[in-house]
Amino acid sequence: MALLTFLIVVLRYGFDLGWIGLQESVMYLHAGVFMLGAAFTLKENGHVRVDIFYRRMSPKQQAYVDIFGALFLLLPVCLLILFKSGEYVMNSWRLLESSQAAGGLPLVFILKTLILCFAITLVLQVIAEVARLVFSLSNGFQDEQDASYSSTKTGA
Repeated sequence: MALLTFLIVVLRYGFDLGWIGLQESVMYLHAGVFMLGAAFTLKENGHVRVDIFYRRMSPKQQAYVDIFGALFLLLPVCLLILFKSGEYVMNSWRLLESSQAAGGLPLVFILKTLILCFAITLVLQVIAEVARLVFSLSNGFQDEQDASYSSTKTGA
């Protein structure tokens, strides 16, 4: 994606050449990275958080906060996105929607499908995270892996 962006800039400003399809392909790649990488980022605990209070909490308290956030904040938003975007994506598929720009990519319906993929993979990861946290709470964080997970969450 970075090389493609570099190529677009060199062609546009160095040779006064430009292709809408090439520019749109960067947008498609960018969307793919973010939409398909969100669940993995959650799994690796890579999302940005303001942890002024969180980092001072015990692993048990952190688990309760994470479960609450997952079930009452993240999961409802993901389900809302999933259900509200279904018809939007299906309409795009019915039309085999393509770019409105001349010379654009004829794959807008695939780009919009990433919205559903984003919501589905994130819902599945939320379920996995909550199950792992509940299991860890019921076992009292006895495994080293549980302890190391909570220390990575706090930045220690």
